[in-house]
Amino acid sequence: MTAATHSSLFPQVPESADAVLAGLDPEQREVATALHGPVCVLAGAGTGKTRAITHRIAYGVRAGILQPASVLAVTFTNRAAGEMRGRLRDLGAGGVQARTFHSAALRQLQYFWPKVVGGDLPRLLERKIQLVAEAAARCRIRLDRNELRDVTSEIEWAKVTQTVPADYPAVVAKSLRDAPRDPSEISQIYALYEQLKRDRAVIDFEDVLLLTVGILQDRQDIADQIRRQYQHFVVDEYQDVSPLQQRLLDLWLGDRDNLCVVGDASQTIYSFTGATPDHLLDFRTRHPSATVVKLVRDYRSTPQVVHLANGLLGQARGRAAQHRLELVSQRDPGPEPAYTEYPDEPAEAEGTARRIRDLVAAGVPAGEIAVLYRVNAQSEVYEQALADAGVPYQLRGAERFFERQEVREAGIALRGAARAGSNDALLDDAEDLPAQVRAVLSTKGWTDRPPAGSGAVRDRWESLAALVRLAEEFARAKPGASLADLVTELDERAAAQHAPTVQGVTLASLHAAKGLEWDAVFLVGLTEGTMPITYAKTDEQIEEERRLLYVGVTRARLHLSLSWALSRSPGGRAGRRPTRFLNGLRPGSTAPGTRTAGGGGGVESGGSGRRKRRGPVLCRVCGKTLTDAGEMKLMRCEDCPSDMDEALYERLRDWRSGQARELGQPAYCVFTDKTLMAIAEAVPGDERELSAISGVGGRKLDRFGADVLAICAGQDVESGPEEE
Repeated sequence: MTAATHSSLFPQVPESADAVLAGLDPEQREVATALHGPVCVLAGAGTGKTRAITHRIAYGVRAGILQPASVLAVTFTNRAAGEMRGRLRDLGAGGVQARTFHSAALRQLQYFWPKVVGGDLPRLLERKIQLVAEAAARCRIRLDRNELRDVTSEIEWAKVTQTVPADYPAVVAKSLRDAPRDPSEISQIYALYEQLKRDRAVIDFEDVLLLTVGILQDRQDIADQIRRQYQHFVVDEYQDVSPLQQRLLDLWLGDRDNLCVVGDASQTIYSFTGATPDHLLDFRTRHPSATVVKLVRDYRSTPQVVHLANGLLGQARGRAAQHRLELVSQRDPGPEPAYTEYPDEPAEAEGTARRIRDLVAAGVPAGEIAVLYRVNAQSEVYEQALADAGVPYQLRGAERFFERQEVREAGIALRGAARAGSNDALLDDAEDLPAQVRAVLSTKGWTDRPPAGSGAVRDRWESLAALVRLAEEFARAKPGASLADLVTELDERAAAQHAPTVQGVTLASLHAAKGLEWDAVFLVGLTEGTMPITYAKTDEQIEEERRLLYVGVTRARLHLSLSWALSRSPGGRAGRRPTRFLNGLRPGSTAPGTRTAGGGGGVESGGSGRRKRRGPVLCRVCGKTLTDAGEMKLMRCEDCPSDMDEALYERLRDWRSGQARELGQPAYCVFTDKTLMAIAEAVPGDERELSAISGVGGRKLDRFGADVLAICAGQDVESGPEEE
């Protein structure tokens, strides 16, 4: 049995302290027996860190070195704390406190509040969003439901980073943080929210930490009392500690150093919540006498999976990358990771579902398979594909697609428009089904351009955009279908995707998958703009996206599949590229900074044909590699100077309006604004130069090329389309 093999449901309690150490590998045993002074455990994915630290505590208790009530072990989720308590009980150390930071602080606050302040602790707000909404209203700032969620999250970030309202705009500017609203507006809302809490004698979860810190700073007698009770501290997932949590930990410790921290800087994926790996990386600087143990024996994944994980981190940059751990698999060899390129997203989902069905037929339990994606809005197409394949599934960390608030609201709006038919003024200028859907969903927040940044607003837009794409695909599959037909289709899909009661394939975002593992993992949608996500702009943000993919890879025990689609919809332009993070790792690709004469095979095609992949698109002004679709169309960064012929651009827009009227389609179906801008900047003189512009495919070149070239040459053209 390996050092990380799962025990039975009812393991036998070890008979002695020495028996607690049985089965640990040399490094885990070193952790378990290092019971004095500061200890830093750098633990890679799958290396048995929870096993090591729980055996450490249990060994200390069973050997009489640690008193159970004097140990406080803290982690970040109730699930992790519960698992730790269960393991400690199984090892005969049931009296140890294992809690989250908030739970431990709240317990102390409730106990000491009557002594420090008098009376009962103020009521704890279970959900702060209502009070944030009231604060925004009083500031005369209108927020929709999703903006409200994002601003609430931003206030939480400010508090855990110990940023007061007045300093918030400056801190955001300095940190290059992508705020969901104007920072000055958030500062106003934040300040009034704090005032409303004081007026109503309520506190939020962040206040629990802040107030505990305040009491321990101001009352030496209480700080001494807590320090007498807790002599030994263990902190799991130390790379996720926020500045506020670190401040509380310092106050718990005082001038002592009986602290054991466990973490992996390469798994820092929550910086948007205030988490930072700096405390882990600086531990040896703050504690020069610390015992440092590295856990690199990976008991979870095969050598093939571990090789890819190590390769991902081998290309990483930045401070966290300098401390990366080189994992060594302890398992027998398994299959190589599979890389599959599909022509479009539905084909990717269907191909993934087929492979999952084959795995289940081969004996892999559905509950031991996961499909992981970057954003929750990607789930819908996989829900449908698995349902069509008869494979049970469950969603983790997100509502089912058709149960999301915005999707339900959109369904109601579409149903109402279908009933109203020609009496609905919204549909007056929308001649085909997709245009009708876009018109209706525009009242629910959908636009033809995604919102900047991440968060709830982006998630809502992605859900509505998925409905728009579904309508486009439905119209192609069933020409002449009405809005009522689409509503019926949506109802049938929702009914067919009712979650089965049996355990099924897990569908989850990469963030929600942290801390979990499966026999088979499918990492999907691995294209530039999704991985890394398009709003990751800075080097630090890009590196966090790389770490997020690393977390996804290391969830797999045996089978690992990585896939991407060249276009979003069937028949669409195959302009997407696989994520840069796989360059030099997937067969046929080259590592960053290298050149080859050609690519070999090794990447399976999930479609009927292969498209020659273009190289990176560079800004023609500054030379930077472009990843944003709009910038790639322009062949320059959005903020680089433009040499566009404004008069030509206006002539092209007028011509496009006439074409759109004649075709009965929205203007962007002819050419998007970005494509027209690119044409007006390039002023192509022939078909070769025109076809080189992103957004001008072969079909559009045949249909509109002569007109566009004539307009670029200063000639007049007819407003109607060519006869076909």
